[in-house]
Amino acid sequence: MTFDALKPKIKTIVKNTECSVNERLLQICQLLETHIDYYNWVGFYFRNGDKQELLLGPYVGAPTDHTVIPFGKGICGQVAVSNQNFVVPDVSTQHNYIACSITVKAEIVIPIFVNRKNIGQIDIDSNTIDPFTVDDERFLEFVCRKVAKLFV
Repeated sequence: MTFDALKPKIKTIVKNTECSVNERLLQICQLLETHIDYYNWVGFYFRNGDKQELLLGPYVGAPTDHTVIPFGKGICGQVAVSNQNFVVPDVSTQHNYIACSITVKAEIVIPIFVNRKNIGQIDIDSNTIDPFTVDDERFLEFVCRKVAKLFV
């Protein structure tokens, strides 16, 4: 399924007020992990109130011990500070990478903004080296813009 084919499905999930925010976030994770073969772990991290840390939200994929990530630590922690997309073609080349699984080869993290404030991010791990393109970035930015509407 193409990114363009997934966009209406993302919109439908976000608009479904019969489900809780966490249920909708989980549905988005499931949709992405199911339909994009190199998205092997898909999850959300959100800022923990005023603390300089991220808390793990809904996700699909292998269980992780990384339920709290300090700002600046790992790829997710760096995105919390930089407010920039971070694409890692090969995690073995990153000195500040937090390994979740030995099968993970690449990672992409895209921040979520509400009123220009970084409230969290979508984090995707791939078991394939260098699978992410600019199309992944643009699509995930779209996903994050839709997810942001859940927090307005």
